Amino acid sequence: MRHLATRTTRTSHHRIIGALLAGLLLAAGTAAPAVAAPLPPPPVQQAGDGLALTPPMGFNNWNSTHCRAEFDEAMVKGIADIIVEKGLRDAGYEYVNLDDCWAKPQRDADGRLEADPRRFPNGIKAVADYVHDKGLKIGIYTSAGTRTCDSVGLPGALGHEYSDARQFADWGIDYLKYDNCNNQGVDARQRYTTMRDALAATGRPIVYSICEWGENKPWEWAGELGNLWRTTGDIDDTWASMLSIMKRNLPLAAAAGPGHWNDPDMLEVGNGGMTDTEYRTHFSMWSVMAAPLLIGSDLRTADPATLEILTNREVVAVDQDPLGKQGTVLSSDDGRWVVAKEMRDGSRVVALFNETGGAQRVSTTAGAAGLPRAAAYTMRDLWEHRTYNTAGAVSATVPAHGTVLLRVAVDPEWAAHPPAVELGLEGNLLAEAGRTVALTTTVTDLGRTPAARVSAALTGPSGWRVGAVTPNGTPALPTGSALTTHWRVTAPPGTPAGAYGLTFTARYRTPAGRHVRSAVPFRVQVVVAPPTGVSLLSDLPQLSATNGWGPVERDTSNGESAAGDGNPLTIGGTVFAKGLGVHADSAVEFYTGGACRTVTARVGLDDEEGAGGTVAFEVLADGTRVASTGVLTNAMPARALTAEVSGAQVVRLTVTDGGDGIDSDHADWADLRIAC
Repeated sequence: MRHLATRTTRTSHHRIIGALLAGLLLAAGTAAPAVAAPLPPPPVQQAGDGLALTPPMGFNNWNSTHCRAEFDEAMVKGIADIIVEKGLRDAGYEYVNLDDCWAKPQRDADGRLEADPRRFPNGIKAVADYVHDKGLKIGIYTSAGTRTCDSVGLPGALGHEYSDARQFADWGIDYLKYDNCNNQGVDARQRYTTMRDALAATGRPIVYSICEWGENKPWEWAGELGNLWRTTGDIDDTWASMLSIMKRNLPLAAAAGPGHWNDPDMLEVGNGGMTDTEYRTHFSMWSVMAAPLLIGSDLRTADPATLEILTNREVVAVDQDPLGKQGTVLSSDDGRWVVAKEMRDGSRVVALFNETGGAQRVSTTAGAAGLPRAAAYTMRDLWEHRTYNTAGAVSATVPAHGTVLLRVAVDPEWAAHPPAVELGLEGNLLAEAGRTVALTTTVTDLGRTPAARVSAALTGPSGWRVGAVTPNGTPALPTGSALTTHWRVTAPPGTPAGAYGLTFTARYRTPAGRHVRSAVPFRVQVVVAPPTGVSLLSDLPQLSATNGWGPVERDTSNGESAAGDGNPLTIGGTVFAKGLGVHADSAVEFYTGGACRTVTARVGLDDEEGAGGTVAFEVLADGTRVASTGVLTNAMPARALTAEVSGAQVVRLTVTDGGDGIDSDHADWADLRIAC
């Protein structure tokens, strides 16, 4: 396993250490461990082996337990029970996969693997039998190296491929995740080809998951070897991590198909690091990308919202469509993404995804999604479970970090469904307490049939004043027409800074008299005007913050994934008392209310990562770039940065990877000040 961000255990640190040790051995004249000569080549196991004709679905323990003691036989059996009892098996989840730390640290005298007797006292076969008796399948883990990725370093399969594969088959294993740690520099294709041949030699059908971290572009060659291949390092339970991985996986659609899938890593749904809206986006986009759906949360503590996401059969059906097409990007302007996936029945699933921190209109057409011209189409919302008709527009106002997932089809029965309406919202969503802001809503008929008796309503928190200043109703809306209403919204004086939820609701009737209600939630951010004079930004409230690894830290480096685990801000040996510690990709926003002039800082890579990392810093004023550094490396001293931000309502500080992938990109905004 390889993480996009750095960790102290099971990370690229151990991969680097393994490479260094191999280098030291070679420098000293000692050969790296030899790879056993393979047996005569068996029939080649390729994508045509009939396995994984749709993306694998199941559970893997790593994201929720890592190598903690709770990962044991009782836990695995309990998960199998829950998969059956909670309807997950019936929804399509079938694999129960054991990740690292199931084995003893050493092989036996005959070179065979042994299960850790504390974790699995009855051995792996007994667990496999239990899982099989539940109508499920079981997976196991090892690495294409001398040791696995855990800091203890359990036995890897390099040089033992045929004997290990034989053991897995004898235990009844159905799925192998084959990692990339401690690989001794042996060519990746050679290592993964040897295990493919070893699995084929067993005669047992075993799904082969190549976990090579995307380092050698496996999408270009692994389809001849395995059933799925990781396209990136490990996912983390953060919005930034999920988004970064999604963006790296989306362009690889041409490589995916039945029996050979791009794998952007396991699901984080339910682990607690994202909102339910973000988890629905995670699940939606993985399904549109035809990605494996491997649950990474602890099902023993899964709440109803988590189970509702994981068992949405309409979304699962998108992932499992037998045509096997990965969705392709139609547009991604300013963080407003449209991704379309062709389905076997001729329909198209369209994901309208909003990357930004505020509600946004995201739109396309049925024709742009690949459907033929028609008088009208049916459009099914896969999260609302409602069907509408549309004249061809595929559009929605999507909440921040949200996704509207629509299945659009040519259907002669389109008129049986109510017209789709789009709810639009414009205006200033930043409000100082006690001051009125103006908002404008629109209700637009996208359908081929008219909407009748249309009304719009805007509701806010208790104590807020929300009032329409223009009419908020109309007797009818023909196709393409809109009801526009202007509103005034006031947060009460003394309202604390923060995000507050409002709801825009439209009600209308179909030509047949059916009542329809549609609603869009959105947030108004109550903000505090910045103080006059020069202030340290690490002491001021943040409007929003995203970070590639753990939280943004105030006055310390990024550290690891936990809050408050950073070190003194240090760039090129110089220590700074104040500032922000971040990890690419990162964005931190501050409300400036048009009252500030300049932002200054000393920026660079923090010394806590040694020689690793490359990043670029940018300052944006109301979305316009006003300062940037270009690519910085760890060898560079702190760079002075000054940005002119006069008149801006919002200042955004971003750190992106320097073009070599996100790894060890710990960056500091040191001595960060704003003049207002």
